[in-house]
Amino acid sequence: MQERPEGKTRSNGPLRQPAEGPFKGKTGIARIVRALVNSCAGLADAWRHESAFRQEILLAAILVPAALFLPVTAAEKALLIATVLLVIIVELLNTGVEIAIDRISFEHNSLSKRAKDIGSAAVFIALVLMAVVWALVAGPHFIPAG
Repeated sequence: MQERPEGKTRSNGPLRQPAEGPFKGKTGIARIVRALVNSCAGLADAWRHESAFRQEILLAAILVPAALFLPVTAAEKALLIATVLLVIIVELLNTGVEIAIDRISFEHNSLSKRAKDIGSAAVFIALVLMAVVWALVAGPHFIPAG
Protein backbone atom coordinates (compact mmCIF):
# COMPACT_ATOMS: atom_id res chain seq x y z
CA MET A 1 0.00 0.00 0.00
CA GLN A 2 1.14 3.47 -0.81
CA GLU A 3 0.96 6.14 1.92
CA ARG A 4 -1.10 9.20 0.92
CA PRO A 5 -1.53 12.67 2.50
CA GLU A 6 -3.77 13.03 5.56
CA GLY A 7 -3.21 9.41 6.53
CA LYS A 8 -5.22 8.04 3.59
CA THR A 9 -3.98 4.95 1.78
CA ARG A 10 -4.41 3.54 -1.72
CA SER A 11 -4.89 -0.17 -2.20
CA ASN A 12 -5.68 -0.69 -5.89
CA GLY A 13 -8.81 1.38 -5.45
CA PRO A 14 -10.22 4.60 -4.06
CA LEU A 15 -8.73 6.38 -1.06
CA ARG A 16 -9.98 5.07 2.27
CA GLN A 17 -9.76 6.39 5.81
CA PRO A 18 -7.23 4.93 8.26
CA ALA A 19 -8.60 2.58 10.93
CA GLU A 20 -8.08 5.15 13.70
CA GLY A 21 -8.95 8.82 13.93
CA PRO A 22 -6.29 11.53 13.86
CA PHE A 23 -6.55 12.19 17.63
CA LYS A 24 -6.35 8.54 18.67
CA GLY A 25 -2.61 8.76 19.37
CA LYS A 26 -2.89 11.82 21.63
CA THR A 27 -2.05 11.14 25.25
CA GLY A 28 -1.90 12.99 28.53
CA ILE A 29 -3.05 16.56 28.81
CA ALA A 30 -3.44 17.00 25.02
CA ARG A 31 -6.02 14.20 24.96
CA ILE A 32 -7.87 15.64 27.94
CA VAL A 33 -7.97 19.12 26.41
CA ARG A 34 -9.16 17.74 23.05
CA ALA A 35 -11.85 15.68 24.81
CA LEU A 36 -13.01 18.78 26.71
CA VAL A 37 -13.17 20.83 23.49
CA ASN A 38 -15.15 18.08 21.74
CA SER A 39 -17.50 17.69 24.71
CA CYS A 40 -18.21 21.43 24.80
CA ALA A 41 -18.86 21.39 21.05
CA GLY A 42 -21.30 18.49 21.50
CA LEU A 43 -23.17 20.27 24.29
CA ALA A 44 -23.37 23.48 22.24
CA ASP A 45 -24.60 21.53 19.20
CA ALA A 46 -27.26 19.76 21.28
CA TRP A 47 -28.39 23.12 22.71
CA ARG A 48 -28.64 24.68 19.23
CA HIS A 49 -30.42 21.84 17.47
CA GLU A 50 -32.37 19.80 20.04
CA SER A 51 -35.43 21.30 21.71
CA ALA A 52 -35.82 18.30 24.05
CA PHE A 53 -32.26 18.86 25.29
CA ARG A 54 -32.99 22.55 25.94
CA GLN A 55 -36.16 21.63 27.85
CA GLU A 56 -34.28 19.10 29.98
CA ILE A 57 -31.50 21.61 30.71
CA LEU A 58 -34.10 24.15 31.83
CA LEU A 59 -35.72 21.47 34.00
CA ALA A 60 -32.28 20.71 35.48
CA ALA A 61 -31.75 24.42 36.17
CA ILE A 62 -34.83 24.26 38.39
CA LEU A 63 -34.47 20.81 39.93
CA VAL A 64 -30.76 20.80 40.82
CA PRO A 65 -30.97 23.93 43.00
CA ALA A 66 -34.24 22.62 44.46
CA ALA A 67 -32.46 19.38 45.42
CA LEU A 68 -29.71 21.37 47.12
CA PHE A 69 -32.21 23.33 49.25
CA LEU A 70 -34.48 20.43 50.21
CA PRO A 71 -34.14 19.29 53.83
CA VAL A 72 -32.97 15.78 52.89
CA THR A 73 -29.75 13.85 53.52
CA ALA A 74 -26.67 14.34 51.35
CA ALA A 75 -27.23 10.91 49.80
CA GLU A 76 -30.81 11.84 48.90
CA LYS A 77 -29.62 15.13 47.38
CA ALA A 78 -27.09 13.19 45.31
CA LEU A 79 -29.78 10.75 44.19
CA LEU A 80 -32.12 13.56 43.15
CA ILE A 81 -29.39 15.31 41.17
CA ALA A 82 -28.14 12.03 39.65
CA THR A 83 -31.57 11.25 38.20
CA VAL A 84 -31.72 14.71 36.57
CA LEU A 85 -28.25 14.25 35.08
CA LEU A 86 -29.17 10.74 33.92
CA VAL A 87 -32.02 12.18 31.84
CA ILE A 88 -29.58 14.59 30.18
CA ILE A 89 -27.04 11.81 29.52
CA VAL A 90 -29.64 9.52 27.97
CA GLU A 91 -30.99 12.40 25.86
CA LEU A 92 -27.49 13.10 24.51
CA LEU A 93 -26.97 9.42 23.65
CA ASN A 94 -30.39 9.25 21.99
CA THR A 95 -29.58 12.37 19.97
CA GLY A 96 -26.29 10.80 18.86
CA VAL A 97 -28.11 7.68 17.66
CA GLU A 98 -30.67 9.77 15.76
CA ILE A 99 -27.98 11.89 14.10
CA ALA A 100 -25.97 8.82 13.07
CA ILE A 101 -29.08 7.23 11.56
CA ASP A 102 -30.00 10.42 9.71
CA ARG A 103 -26.40 10.61 8.44
CA ILE A 104 -26.82 7.19 6.85
CA SER A 105 -30.15 7.93 5.17
CA PHE A 106 -33.35 9.93 5.46
CA GLU A 107 -35.26 7.15 3.71
CA HIS A 108 -37.79 5.27 5.83
CA ASN A 109 -36.23 2.06 7.11
CA SER A 110 -37.72 -0.25 9.72
CA LEU A 111 -34.35 -0.77 11.46
CA SER A 112 -33.74 2.97 11.63
CA LYS A 113 -37.20 3.47 13.10
CA ARG A 114 -36.57 0.75 15.68
CA ALA A 115 -33.26 2.30 16.73
CA LYS A 116 -34.83 5.75 17.09
CA ASP A 117 -37.85 4.36 18.96
CA ILE A 118 -35.62 2.41 21.35
CA GLY A 119 -33.54 5.53 22.02
CA SER A 120 -36.72 7.46 22.70
CA ALA A 121 -37.89 4.71 25.05
CA ALA A 122 -34.61 5.00 26.97
CA VAL A 123 -35.22 8.73 27.48
CA PHE A 124 -38.78 7.99 28.60
CA ILE A 125 -37.60 5.42 31.16
CA ALA A 126 -35.00 7.88 32.50
CA LEU A 127 -37.75 10.51 32.87
CA VAL A 128 -40.02 8.04 34.68
CA LEU A 129 -37.16 7.07 37.00
CA MET A 130 -36.51 10.74 37.73
CA ALA A 131 -40.19 11.37 38.47
CA VAL A 132 -40.46 8.35 40.78
CA VAL A 133 -37.29 9.22 42.72
CA TRP A 134 -38.34 12.86 43.08
CA ALA A 135 -41.84 11.80 44.20
CA LEU A 136 -40.46 9.41 46.81
CA VAL A 137 -37.64 11.61 48.15
CA ALA A 138 -38.94 15.16 47.70
CA GLY A 139 -42.69 14.51 47.61
CA PRO A 140 -43.17 14.13 51.35
CA HIS A 141 -41.70 17.60 51.89
CA PHE A 142 -44.42 19.16 49.72
CA ILE A 143 -47.42 17.21 51.04
CA PRO A 144 -48.81 18.57 54.31
CA ALA A 145 -48.85 16.11 57.18
CA GLY A 146 -52.35 15.24 58.02
